Amino acid sequence: MNPCVVPTPVPDVDGDNRWLSIHRRFLSDCREKDPDVIFLGDCIFEALQDSETWNRYFAPLHCLNFSIRDDRTEHVLWRIENGALDNVNPKIVVLHVGTNNVGNSANEVAEGVLANVTKIRQKLPSAYILLPSLLPRGQQPNKLREKNESINKLVMEMAKGLDRVQTLAIDKGLVHGDGSISHHDMFDYKNLTNTGAKKILEPLYDLLSQILNENEPERDLTPSD
Repeated sequence: MNPCVVPTPVPDVDGDNRWLSIHRRFLSDCREKDPDVIFLGDCIFEALQDSETWNRYFAPLHCLNFSIRDDRTEHVLWRIENGALDNVNPKIVVLHVGTNNVGNSANEVAEGVLANVTKIRQKLPSAYILLPSLLPRGQQPNKLREKNESINKLVMEMAKGLDRVQTLAIDKGLVHGDGSISHHDMFDYKNLTNTGAKKILEPLYDLLSQILNENEPERDLTPSD
């Protein structure tokens, strides 16, 4: 059995129950708020919460960010199965997960991503599901960066033909001509700075805005009596 498709909670190694507490906070947000967009995933989007980029691009779109730093595909799958998308009806779910599955093969991770897509569709039959590409990582070319590229290609193939599921390449502009990544774009060569975030999130913002605008009900412009 592929471990990437088996819903699994994060073990409470530190003994402070933080991961489950964050999950429960997200459940509370589902009951109290009415988002148009939900971000679901790992460190890449978690780090954006309350950042300049988030406040400029995504807060105005009525977004909730249900991303947790070290989550892998199986952890997000567990959260979905345990209420992360209950009591909400967003127009769009943005799923970014897989870069933390460092011990799994590209095929296993891609299957884990698609298992999450299937579960999201079961919970939210009418929502658009956007799959931004996994980002390159490491200052210099390395096997994990190559694996993320392979995962992106596999997910793109697997998602073809799925209703209201779209992949989106957001990894352009981070890798220089010599193959290096600058700390000005990714401060730890994995997570984004504000400068790096602006480079890769503008196309995501444009697509989100397009989908939201297309699904706005047409206003009746007939003059009233």
